[in-house]
Amino acid sequence: MVLLTATFFTDFGKVSMPVEKQFPSRLRIAAFESRRASEMTRLIERMGAVASVSPSMREVPVDDRPVIDFAKRLITGQVDVVILLTGVGTRQMLERVERSVERQRFLDALSDIPTVVRGPKPTSVLKEFGITPTHRASEPNTWREILATLDEKLPVANLVVAVQEYGERNVSLIAGLEARGATVESVPIYCWDLPEDISPLQENIRRIVAGEIDIVLFTAAQQLVHLLRVAGQMDLEAELLAAMQSVVVASIGPTTSEALHERGLSVDFEPTHAKMGQLVHELSLQADELVQKKRRLAMRLAVHDPVNTTDEQAPAWADSPFMRACRRQQTPYTPVWLMRQAGRYMAEYRTVRAQTTFLELCKNPQLCSEVMCTAVERLGVDAAIIFSDLLPMLEPMGLELEFIAGDGPKIDNPVREARDVDRVLELESIDALDFVVETVSQTRRDLPEAIPLIGFAGAPFTLASYAIEGGSSRSFLHTKTLMYREPAAWSELMQRLSRSIVLYLNAQIAAGAQAVQLFDSWVGCLGPEDYRRYVLPYVQQIVAGLSPEAPLIHFGTGNPALLPLMAEAGGEVLGVDWRVGLDEAWQTVGCERAVQGNLDPLVLLADRETIAARASEVLEAAAGRPGHIFNLGHGVLQQTPVDNARYLVDFVHEASTR
Repeated sequence: MVLLTATFFTDFGKVSMPVEKQFPSRLRIAAFESRRASEMTRLIERMGAVASVSPSMREVPVDDRPVIDFAKRLITGQVDVVILLTGVGTRQMLERVERSVERQRFLDALSDIPTVVRGPKPTSVLKEFGITPTHRASEPNTWREILATLDEKLPVANLVVAVQEYGERNVSLIAGLEARGATVESVPIYCWDLPEDISPLQENIRRIVAGEIDIVLFTAAQQLVHLLRVAGQMDLEAELLAAMQSVVVASIGPTTSEALHERGLSVDFEPTHAKMGQLVHELSLQADELVQKKRRLAMRLAVHDPVNTTDEQAPAWADSPFMRACRRQQTPYTPVWLMRQAGRYMAEYRTVRAQTTFLELCKNPQLCSEVMCTAVERLGVDAAIIFSDLLPMLEPMGLELEFIAGDGPKIDNPVREARDVDRVLELESIDALDFVVETVSQTRRDLPEAIPLIGFAGAPFTLASYAIEGGSSRSFLHTKTLMYREPAAWSELMQRLSRSIVLYLNAQIAAGAQAVQLFDSWVGCLGPEDYRRYVLPYVQQIVAGLSPEAPLIHFGTGNPALLPLMAEAGGEVLGVDWRVGLDEAWQTVGCERAVQGNLDPLVLLADRETIAARASEVLEAAAGRPGHIFNLGHGVLQQTPVDNARYLVDFVHEASTR
């Protein structure tokens, strides 16, 4: 086979690419490019796909006065630094200035002070006028790279910084400059509006809603704003957002991806360089796989049917003792399941585990289902929880995870400084965690229908602590140092984790989990005030974002003083450890919530008389009140005899029969 190479010249860069690789099966691609709509169409069609390109925005000039005022202030030495964000904006700025100010005077003044450019386009425009920019932000050329460049090369405290705007104010950049002590002067050049003819955009919206588009391409964040604006005018915004959950979403870069994510859309693809030609070329190499993955996910979403309102249609698990307890309804006996109920204390698990590493086991849905279903059958519990771990979700977020025998999990590139937070990648889709979603589906298929399935994720504080400490910790020195010294970085990290957790848990619910549990295993190292300030808002964000069809079990351990705040954070069920009496805990969190717990796991190492006595104390504290789910205060220990765990389950069922 002869490999041909085509070279495309665009305002977005020069790209050479092999043309023997084409989009398979004539995929249908919608794009919203405006100034280069015809070029985008050619790029897509040359790669073998069907292009539906509808311009979504036009540049509208603004009043010249702010630009002229800026030019005069620059010439008179009242501006210390100029930041140029776009090539089009830089060119328009120079053209407008020369209407009222001598061009050379302006260029001389611009040459005399530091200039910072966002990427190659403003660099090229400046060079046309004989100016070499002082500093150029690195890829992917977002406001974060601009601030990082200034931090490294040009501290801006007490300086006047002019920012050439494009379309709308870059609020994050301006806030970052002001936080560093700069006085910011915005220089608006143009604003964005809808195209004069919006009919092509309307037609693309109809195609997406009708399921006639496989991939959508966004090369600017404003394209999404206008797309949704027009969809709203058509009374199709909700339908459009829903339809795009089943479409591959490709984004030119981080800024555009951020805008997509803010509207609840997963970004399935970003190119290595933020150029239009690169976007189309690199997408072509993965298009088939991406589309197939998205279709599989859509099928899982369609197959999963939440409980219907009529008893005849409800699956058997819907009226199980566990689900009734979650809803605080009367149950024939107290339901019981055990955290870490499939683990090293079971010979069946050790046999499977001997065949593979722990991380590889977590990524094998068939084996995960096998070990959990075996545990459910062996113990006779009333609910199953997927076999997985808290930490694999950190891998696609940019953390290098390994499990070391005898030492447990280790993060090889921990987050230690504020700048490290920028390399923690927010989950834009669950494609990289497809094995967990498939574990949910597989386990749900393999379980008896009457047994509910629980999905789970680590809570944001616990995941942040792992990411920062790099492993286990007693003092949480690095975590608290970052939390106290860098509150803005801490907030950004917690927000990225929280939004990712919502995406992750909702995917598990869609795949067939009847309930989900949020594990905050390390939050007990905090006092109440620190929890309120540094944790509570982010857990509330998660609770608000979760699908309402599955109850949330909110479990934390280590500090009973946090229980009122955990209840305030939310969750239909509050998990309680053994450090507080169940009756006291229930009174603290309020009778409007179910509770789960709370036998000390070490009790299972005792004789059966002790196990029965201590379990009876927990049941007596619950006093038969609807909404109690019996569990341990933490996971089953490796040294636990399996027969003792089975005895506990049988005892709870018998002693609580009503």
